[in-house]
Amino acid sequence: MQILQQQISVHTSVLNINPPMQPMLNTAVRAARAAGDLILRSSDNIGHLKVDQKGKNDYASEVDRMAEREIINIIKVAYPDHSILAEESGMHEGNDFVWVIDPLDGTTNFLHGFPQYAVSIALKHKGRIEVGVVYDPLRDELFTAKRGGGAMLNSRRLRVTNQTSLKGALIGTGFPFKTDLHMNAYLGMFRALATDSAGIRRAGAAALDLAYLAAGRLDGFWEIGLMEWDMAAGLLLVKEAGGVVTDFSFNDKYLESGNVIAASPKMHQIMYQLIEPHVTDNLK
Repeated sequence: MQILQQQISVHTSVLNINPPMQPMLNTAVRAARAAGDLILRSSDNIGHLKVDQKGKNDYASEVDRMAEREIINIIKVAYPDHSILAEESGMHEGNDFVWVIDPLDGTTNFLHGFPQYAVSIALKHKGRIEVGVVYDPLRDELFTAKRGGGAMLNSRRLRVTNQTSLKGALIGTGFPFKTDLHMNAYLGMFRALATDSAGIRRAGAAALDLAYLAAGRLDGFWEIGLMEWDMAAGLLLVKEAGGVVTDFSFNDKYLESGNVIAASPKMHQIMYQLIEPHVTDNLK
């Protein structure tokens, strides 16, 4: 409950903007747009791309790697001493600033021509997310957030919905597709939330799901087993749009566990109460 109260108190009003972060946000935007342009140029040539399977239902294309290199190059020119955690190339050691990069969130969608994928870039400083950018190149929608500075879609400020009931709510999620280990727990959560909600959507790109939650297009979101690069930028968007984010134990260890519940304050309480009975010991 303490985490929930802290997040509500922080995000019910816009805090003072931390001036040093603006140039870093600008760099993230520039890198995301450059990667997005590369992805769009490659979308007409999907059938000829080299694709590798990293694991069960987990793929990477040469576009993922090219987009990641483009992002890293732009960041390194601006901030050569910063650390980088990138999906395809792993950890690049540096100082206490860490850029968290998913160059193409929704690779499977991209490879099938399914129009739901994005570039996700976040910046952490001493473990705290300071900047987040999610860019949808297909729709030219740029979601940005800076800690204490609010969340934006292009030039419009974002707020989560004021939905106070599961009835009529639209919920986003992602299946634990890389392993069957948590499928029974997930299906229990799914049934609990699907019974009274207006619908549950699984679009296949967590970064966009979270951006849509911040923009009021979804009323809530939960998922099991996300990686840090899948959600870091999106979670900051949600928080800066007035939402609440916790793990399945009602704590703030979601980046470590990969398990997340995100929604407006009231919807978060409702979702947590329905999800918690299905949380197994290995999900806590």
